[in-house]
Amino acid sequence: MLPEKEWDEWVTLYERSHQHPFNRLCHLVGIPLIALSVPLLLVIPLRPGIWPVPLIMFIVGWLFQFAGHMIEGKRPEFFHDWRFLFVGLRWWFVKIRGK
Repeated sequence: MLPEKEWDEWVTLYERSHQHPFNRLCHLVGIPLIALSVPLLLVIPLRPGIWPVPLIMFIVGWLFQFAGHMIEGKRPEFFHDWRFLFVGLRWWFVKIRGK
């Protein structure tokens, strides 16, 4: 899905537009909110009453992302290449593991 580069290269490119500490913090919060909301959205047909939870998680997660980029002063990388939507989650795992 992400040809042309190794994962480390994608993460390094992603890292370049996420230098400001506030932006990093926003992404450390926003990325898991978005990532967790997606499988919950798929459960809505089975449990219709839960729809507000994943929807709010998804929206708040993206608000964190865009707030961070406003402070950083750089557009999100996925505006340049949609594949960065997946790199963000990989970046998050790298940061959580302390690398």
